[in-house]
Amino acid sequence: MSTLRLLVITYYWPPSGGAGVQRSLKFVKHLPSFDVEPTVITVDPEKGAYPVLDLSLAADIPPSVRVLRTDTSEPFGSYKKLTGRQQIPYGGFANESKTSLTQRFFKFVRGNVFIPDPRRGWNRHVLRAVAELYAKGERFDAVLTSSPPHSTQLIGLELKKRYNLRWLADLRDPWTDIYYHHELNQTPLARWLDARYERQVLEQADAVLVTSPDTKRLFLGKSPSLSSEKFHVLPNGYDESDFREPSTPPADALLITHTGTITETYHIELFLSAMDECARQNPDVPLRLRFVGKVSDGVRRQLEENDLTERTELISFVPHDESVSYLLRSTVLLMAIPDVPHNLGILPGKVFEYLAANKPIICIGPCDSDAANLLDECGAGRVLPYDAYGAMLEHLNNLCELWRANSSLDLPRLTHTRYSRRALTKQLAKLIKAPVSS
Repeated sequence: MSTLRLLVITYYWPPSGGAGVQRSLKFVKHLPSFDVEPTVITVDPEKGAYPVLDLSLAADIPPSVRVLRTDTSEPFGSYKKLTGRQQIPYGGFANESKTSLTQRFFKFVRGNVFIPDPRRGWNRHVLRAVAELYAKGERFDAVLTSSPPHSTQLIGLELKKRYNLRWLADLRDPWTDIYYHHELNQTPLARWLDARYERQVLEQADAVLVTSPDTKRLFLGKSPSLSSEKFHVLPNGYDESDFREPSTPPADALLITHTGTITETYHIELFLSAMDECARQNPDVPLRLRFVGKVSDGVRRQLEENDLTERTELISFVPHDESVSYLLRSTVLLMAIPDVPHNLGILPGKVFEYLAANKPIICIGPCDSDAANLLDECGAGRVLPYDAYGAMLEHLNNLCELWRANSSLDLPRLTHTRYSRRALTKQLAKLIKAPVSS
């Protein structure tokens, strides 16, 4: 079988850190095994803007894969100078406080001038890089554009028009339905233009990849001309090579670990209250909490209010391989779905790594979500609604009882690999090779 040549266009790429970068990275890592030769076009890290860095992820880039890095034209340099802030805002200013007049101004500019997002200035540099490749006689069979930033999808729109490439639009998150979209204070004209871009991408892409069934449902409703067959649910998955270390739950504590960002919008305050009460009811069980990643000031206050400060270990952002190690050195894993609009389709990438760690999972969030369905399918844990204090306390007490009998609560190892990065990349390769419909 001949090898197909694929352009992969993604803003987030090592040394960028965070969950978003790993999807494209793992696809690229495994694609050569399925007769697909990827060429990656990304931003020059000296010119781009990443919320976090993770130098360890570069080890996953196959030596045979060509990575082209381009210049960019973005507003974040001016933003830093005008505000005096060194860290760029998440979600394109959407996470910034509303109390400051300056922040409200920048949020308005972000929502009404930079449509669909502030990284659109990168697009022309990518298009120039692709044009130079074609001028040298290079040709590609398909292009995959990964977003957010959703402005990256406009690159795919243009490349399909110029070169008639088979185009796969990989949307890791919703677009105009993203939970913070209403905070952008868009004018009716800006909302119309943003929705128009979204609709054009969905209608003109040859295939649309999404990470959860509910996200597929949201996108399907954007245009009457869209068919279900165009959409393909490819979740984030886990990489088996990341889980070579043995599981070593502590023998001297029932340790519950959460990895990633946690803020007040995740509404774990009742769970923390149940933790405090459980500790009182089970004084012989050394109950411990560990957060690895960014913990908001509000959650820190909740820990203090529930007398959990002495029981809690806070660890700032760590490289991905260290994060996996923390999972394997835990008794139970905690995750939460943010209490925001359209949260039924939120399927965090870490849930698959939680599954691969073979630990019982406690999920705080809606019981009819895609995350809940996944945990039920795999028999991997319990989903508890935000307000289910009694169920939380009962579940924690049951875990204490089990821990008394055996300090390791590890589950049986996964008997299937359908959610492995390699298996998901195999599905992607089939989509790349699928014939273009007339």
